[in-house]
Amino acid sequence: MSDEPQADGPAQDAPERPARREKPDENRSPKGDERHGRRERSRDDGGSGAGKRPAGKQGAPGKDAAEHGDGDKDKSKDRDKDERSKDERSKDKDKDKDKEQEEREERERERERAAGRFRELTRDPLAEEESEDGPTDLAAAARARRAIQQLFDVGRDFTSFDRSYFHSALIGDVNLMLDSRRVGAGMRSGPVPDEELHRLRLVHVEPVGYVQLRTALRARRLLVLGAAPGTGRTSTALSLLDEVTISGPGTTGPETGNGHRVRRVDPDDDGLRKLADSLGEPSADQHTESRGYLLEVPLDRPGGPLPAEMDLDQLAAALARREAFAVVVVTVGSAAGPLLAGRYGMLCPPAPTAELLRTRLRERLEHHAAAPGADGTDPAELLARSEELYARADVKDALGLDDLRPAEAELLASLLAGHVLGDVTREDLLSGCRSLAAAQAQEWFAGVDRALTAPAPAVGTDGKPGRPGTAELFHPVAFRIALAVLGGAPHSAVAAAAHLLTWELSVQCDPDNTPARPLFCDDPDADVALSRAEVRDGRVEVAGVDVPARLIWYRGSALPAAVLTELWDRHFPARGPVVRWLRQLADDPRPQVWMRAAVAAGELCVRDFDHGYTELVRPLAEAPTPLRRIFAATTLDQAARHDSHRKAVHRIVGDWSRHGTKSLRWSAAMALGYGNAAESTDETLDALARIGIHGDGDQLAVASFNVVRLLTLPDAAQVLARMAEWTHHKREPYQDLGLVTTVRLALTTVDEMLTDAPDARPVGRGDWPLPLALAADRPELVEPMADLMWTAQNTARSQEVATDALESLLRSAVRKDGTEWTRPGLAALLPALAADEYDRRRLDWLLRRMMNDPEKPLPDARARDLWWLAVTPPSRPRPSARREEGTRPERTRRERTREEERHG
Repeated sequence: MSDEPQADGPAQDAPERPARREKPDENRSPKGDERHGRRERSRDDGGSGAGKRPAGKQGAPGKDAAEHGDGDKDKSKDRDKDERSKDERSKDKDKDKDKEQEEREERERERERAAGRFRELTRDPLAEEESEDGPTDLAAAARARRAIQQLFDVGRDFTSFDRSYFHSALIGDVNLMLDSRRVGAGMRSGPVPDEELHRLRLVHVEPVGYVQLRTALRARRLLVLGAAPGTGRTSTALSLLDEVTISGPGTTGPETGNGHRVRRVDPDDDGLRKLADSLGEPSADQHTESRGYLLEVPLDRPGGPLPAEMDLDQLAAALARREAFAVVVVTVGSAAGPLLAGRYGMLCPPAPTAELLRTRLRERLEHHAAAPGADGTDPAELLARSEELYARADVKDALGLDDLRPAEAELLASLLAGHVLGDVTREDLLSGCRSLAAAQAQEWFAGVDRALTAPAPAVGTDGKPGRPGTAELFHPVAFRIALAVLGGAPHSAVAAAAHLLTWELSVQCDPDNTPARPLFCDDPDADVALSRAEVRDGRVEVAGVDVPARLIWYRGSALPAAVLTELWDRHFPARGPVVRWLRQLADDPRPQVWMRAAVAAGELCVRDFDHGYTELVRPLAEAPTPLRRIFAATTLDQAARHDSHRKAVHRIVGDWSRHGTKSLRWSAAMALGYGNAAESTDETLDALARIGIHGDGDQLAVASFNVVRLLTLPDAAQVLARMAEWTHHKREPYQDLGLVTTVRLALTTVDEMLTDAPDARPVGRGDWPLPLALAADRPELVEPMADLMWTAQNTARSQEVATDALESLLRSAVRKDGTEWTRPGLAALLPALAADEYDRRRLDWLLRRMMNDPEKPLPDARARDLWWLAVTPPSRPRPSARREEGTRPERTRRERTREEERHG
């Protein structure tokens, strides 16, 4: 049937606790109780004696007819009076009926208002206030938060970058320099010593595709080699030139003795054309002995000249006449795109990490074994111990890099060898490993805009002083920051965020000029290479549906934290544009963007809480949109995960819950739902209760939502006990808080919990309703949840929404394709919900309503299965299928028919 059990009257107190509830009359149904009450209220309270003879003297025998005539007149008057009294009584009864009808209609309107209010309170608290059906994608936000938490593991790499690592150390006779700002980074003209070529020949590790590079160089005489800085591109170029020039005219063997076989050429002042001109001059004595030339062309300087294809052709022709070779090293990016796309361009992949580290370790250990006073330990044994040490979890975790570059491999090899030989302590080893990621971040940011802040800026095309190229200059830095904040998001989202940050940085650096950003000059491959990133196929959630996407991460768990630490601790002027950028990300509707940005903002606040709270947390917590407020709450929760800031967050959230504005109370409730914003679970529940009952209960929805979030924590039994206290409180606002929280519990899925607690993520149960997941995993919570749901179903103002919530739970037993879904959870919860005959009749009525639903009728077989789940205790076997299909349904239909006849 489509009729629903309804309770009359205005909002009343919730019934007593289910443990003390009285068993209703077994001869009543939910609808029968209502009608019986109405009949009791409409029953007439006795007659007025109409139709009875009035009391008086009786006539004596022998009286004359006149007396009888007078008596007849009196009787006639009495009859008329009785008739008038009947009419008046009839009118009075009609008035009473009309009044009773008005009262019933008023009670019905009040019931509808109460039910509508409860429906409003149980809607999504993150939806826009003017739209009840606004999408918020809580499940997607929760998954994004769990993903980004893995990049910012509290207590590991972020808090380790305290600048206490050593910059240099002397291990034996090996001097280590661990600061990325190395002296003499720029290349100048001059010959490459034979000793350097000899050592390179021993330790160089060939990258993938090295043979193709060598073949192309021999065929074309000129090679433009593109790679990211620090990947070993210079050593690869020298190795190529060493191989192709090791024999030929003018050479007598591997070593010429004068060190002029390979030369470096200064790239300044148009070195490419100068080299071509010098090779064409017969009197070029300085180049008569040289057959290999190495050039590094800087393309990242604003206004710098870009070599043209004809310049490369001219140089290749001059090299062919001299039977010489040249390698031009460039940094991958939009500026180098035309060079690398030409006939001379090729990419240089990095060398494999394992082989690179093994080669460096072998060199260090063999050098130690050959030194005077060595202990005679076999270098092979030391090498095995060093590789075993590198494979340990704590060393890998401290290193936080998936791939090592040549300089990093050399430093790590020295640290590992020094620890194996007893020269480096374990603490220094781990500190040195952490320093590698920090040094990489420092190198990325060091002096990026030095050319723009020079006293003499470049001259624009119009002849006026200007600073062209700011967007191209800042884009690699902005991409690294965006990747540190949004790691794991789609590549397109990171690229779009990087462009927003590029604009903010460019305007901050050069406010008098509008930065120009070319629309079709991006090089995604260059962004990935310059940021030590990788792109993998994955899936992202869009409007509740998983779709394929290209996801991007740093190749190393330590790099996101290292980048943000370097940015926040050493480059204060950059904070302004970064804060403005984070506020823009807080408005992004995609959960994988705003949630990741909120977690990263929390880590930045840990570095400087005063600045983060003033510029980010407080303004966003008072924002009018719920998305910004939950951004602020997530930022606070991330800061509270650090011991150094936990008490400060507790104080702030507590003050907001007591004395804050409406927006601040809302933000405080969302922060409390994570479980870290108060000293204990009791204090968390106290604060949420204060927020929920404050004023007219306008924060009841968000307070109840965050109480439900606490049920995923280990103290779930304590939370359920407090909810029971609220539902039976003397004050109606507390009752409403308990009832709304109970209904919301039934309407919330596991994935919507915005938490990373292990108990909140049962394997394969992310789309389960939370009470069924808890019932299946934690049997001790079944009875408290059943008692709360019974109370909500037997309270007038929450009965309708509680019944609809129970229906949604029942429909989740089996998926649309017939596969099992939440049936184990229902098997644990339904017997506790149908503990007596009255509850079973109500369940039977609800199942019949679902079966007769014109839009989504429940199949009879599923209804019977749900019935037996409820009436069969877990210890008893279910009846046979034959009895299930025959005996019980027939008896149920007969009982149903008798009850319908009895109660109309």
